[in-house]
Amino acid sequence: MNGLLILALAMCLDAVAGEPRWLWSRAPHPAVLMGQAIGALDARWNREPSARAKGLFAIALLVIAAAAFGWMITQLGWVAEMIVTAILLAHRSLVSHVAAVAHGLRQSVAEGRRAISMIVSRDVSTSSSSQVTRAGIESLSENFSDGVIAPAFWFLIGGVPGILIYKVVNTADSMVGYLTPRHAEFGWAAARLDDVLNWIPARLTGALIALVGGAVSQWHMIKSDARLHRSPNAGWPEAAMARALKIALAGPRSYHGQVEDLAWVNGRGRRDLNPTDIDTAVSMVWKTWGLVVGILGLLGFFICVF
Repeated sequence: MNGLLILALAMCLDAVAGEPRWLWSRAPHPAVLMGQAIGALDARWNREPSARAKGLFAIALLVIAAAAFGWMITQLGWVAEMIVTAILLAHRSLVSHVAAVAHGLRQSVAEGRRAISMIVSRDVSTSSSSQVTRAGIESLSENFSDGVIAPAFWFLIGGVPGILIYKVVNTADSMVGYLTPRHAEFGWAAARLDDVLNWIPARLTGALIALVGGAVSQWHMIKSDARLHRSPNAGWPEAAMARALKIALAGPRSYHGQVEDLAWVNGRGRRDLNPTDIDTAVSMVWKTWGLVVGILGLLGFFICVF
């Protein structure tokens, strides 16, 4: 079984099964184990002197361990590779969480805020329905890249070791990569490596969304919009989604009680958003997912036959 077909099957398994509670209530999810390892290294090594060097050593250790564990999984055969890859993808859980935001907003703004607070770190306690909707679409766009396209890309490059390396680096970035006083030095290597590993997948995700959303002709504007984002990578899928839906994303938001006046992505797009826009964005992501699975399946089939 070639890697293209294994990945296509893994993406389908993830889309059908998602994150089964019966399993993860009985066994620790790999992301939880990664988080525990990162937390232990953070607690033990994140101190001066040489916090940056210790952080670099920590991420190198995590990468080596992920590669070694991934190699062991490959020795178990293609079924094991497919199952582990499906577990490390997050398409079904992502769209389910974002769709829940639209469902919540249709009940009340408070319910929408509660649903979005589960997937974003910004302060949404006073957010309007439009702001909650915007946060949901932004999270969907960015995490479709981080949670689906990037892991799939690195599986194609390096098999199970490749996807495990990506996931442990991405998890480390989410835990210690923020520019807080505590992690500015120790988390530097994790944040920079995560930027590198997401550089191609983020732009690929943007291109795929633009293709499905009929916004390829606006690619030069998507590129300009993406550069306005504070992240070197997150702006690409967000900019493509904004152009495909003809809406404005990003803009001012609050973190820890402080309003950050961030630039708008597609600032001339519609800013008054509603739950239907989330539905449209979720549909767009499903269609993009379907395009990727179709391409992988066809290429994998032709490689098997010819």
